[in-house]
Order: sequence, then C-alpha cells, then structure tokens
Amino acid sequence: QVQLVESGGGLVQAGGSLRLSCAASGGTISYYHMGWFRQAPGNERELVATISSGGSTNYADDVKGRFTISRDNGKNTVYLQMNSLKPSDTAVYYCYVPAYWGQGTQVTVSS
Repeated sequence: QVQLVESGGGLVQAGGSLRLSCAASGGTISYYHMGWFRQAPGNERELVATISSGGSTNYADDVKGRFTISRDNGKNTVYLQMNSLKPSDTAVYYCYVPAYWGQGTQVTVSS
C-alpha cells in the first residue's frame, strides 16, 4: 500500500515562495501520474497541478507561471515549487497518486 507524506508547508508573506515535497513509500511512483490538489476552508478540493510518468505537466489557470510541479523518480518524490504566492493560495495542499492521498500540508499566505 502506497503512503504519501507531504512536507514544506508553512506561513509566508504574499510574494514569497515555498517548495512542497511529497515522499512516497510502499511502492514506486515512476509509472504513475501524480498531482497536487488544494482545499481552502469552505471550498471543494481542487486540482493545482499534475505530472505524468513521462514528465508532462498540467496546471490550473490561476497558478500557471507561478507554480512548477516536478518529480524525482529515484527519490520517489514529487515537488511543487510555489512562487509569487498570493493570499488566495492559502489552503491545505494534498499530494495524490491514483487511489492514494497524503495527509496534507497547510500553506498560509499573509497579505
């Protein structure tokens, strides 16, 4: 059974940066699409970015040009580099591989 553990969240001022990491154990992620989702209070969970097994990426419109998803299959880890953060990016960020979710990491952006 795959386990996903996110890290790297925290409190940052608007305009700042954070890098989230998602470490997988119990299985290799090399063959799978992976993604980052987020959920703000009172909102539904929404897609932020995905990366295919071959490295193709896809982003939600409001994070394009600011966020970058990447993967290191040797480390069984997926990353989300977040730059130019806005208060509207405040949410719990979740890592996802088909059928499995991480526990989430809180990102708070102050104005």
